[in-house]
Amino acid sequence: MLKKTFATLAAAAVLAASAGMATAQDYTLRATATSNDQDEDYDGLVIFKDYVEKASNGAIAVELFIGTQLCGNGTECLQGVADGSIDIFVTTSGGAAGIFPYVQVFDLPYLMRDDRVAEAVLTNGTFTRTLRDMALENSGGAIRIMTIGNTGGWRNFANTQKRIAQPSDLEGMKMRTVVADLPQELVKTLGGSPTPIPWPELFTSLQTGVVEGTKNGVTDIMNMKFTDAGLKYLTLDGHAYMAAIWVMNNERFQSMPDDLKRVVVNGFNELQQATFASPKRKQLAAYQAFSDAGGEIYVPTPEEMAAFSEAVQPVYDWFASNVEGGPEVLEALRESVAAAEEEIDAQIAADIQ
Repeated sequence: MLKKTFATLAAAAVLAASAGMATAQDYTLRATATSNDQDEDYDGLVIFKDYVEKASNGAIAVELFIGTQLCGNGTECLQGVADGSIDIFVTTSGGAAGIFPYVQVFDLPYLMRDDRVAEAVLTNGTFTRTLRDMALENSGGAIRIMTIGNTGGWRNFANTQKRIAQPSDLEGMKMRTVVADLPQELVKTLGGSPTPIPWPELFTSLQTGVVEGTKNGVTDIMNMKFTDAGLKYLTLDGHAYMAAIWVMNNERFQSMPDDLKRVVVNGFNELQQATFASPKRKQLAAYQAFSDAGGEIYVPTPEEMAAFSEAVQPVYDWFASNVEGGPEVLEALRESVAAAEEEIDAQIAADIQ
């Protein structure tokens, strides 16, 4: 009996060794998102945690901190990633612009035509690796971009005053933006008055008329109940993809053996796919809730979309001239978009025959 037991244990040891999975050293990853459990970021982290813990056979544990438990804003959280007190964090382009200004490329309007193109660009990896290399260099090798997903779908123009169907409808309108320069430049180019307002203050600002509009996805609008603050008109122009930039402390990542690095990389791929899907499901109910609250949803015609695209051309020149690393990032994104569109259009042409 003892001989059989020892033989079984020996066989198990051989299998563990041959699998190459690190078991002697456990890793605990502290991951945070300054959102809530109704957000796509949370959905992604739940998938990431489940995958990584199972695929590593328990060698990696993932602790989730949702909200402001570890840090209060994008700058503070990114500093936590840089110094190693936080292992994983998700930021938007606006949240990271102060450290990595070129990520504002995601706020450039009308560069990607739909979800299929955006997802093809971001799953291909070429463009993401360009951003990764730049972020590593700018952060002294501290912050590593792991993947880019979605958080809330697409930015659209929403306001309390009237339907926005053409650029001139934004003339003089007080539009809430994040603090980053590019969204403010976009609103100015379209004739509006950009007003940077912190996200927690936006409800009251809409309610009191400090601002008349905002640039958000419908799920964010309904999660924050902005219709109760007077938001009534939503124009589905989809001018910017709401990218979620997932970063990790590079030293922590590099400290892992290659087998566990693969698990983490694959985990971020699972996370990315979850964040692609989550907004599409959630926005169905959000659109209905917006309509039920008395809101008007307007889809611009192709001619109106062409007018918007033409009106924002100066924003591209501003980005290339004023943002460090801007020309390089813009060229890389345009190349990736063109390649994705060519492949997708060829697939569609073949599928409709």
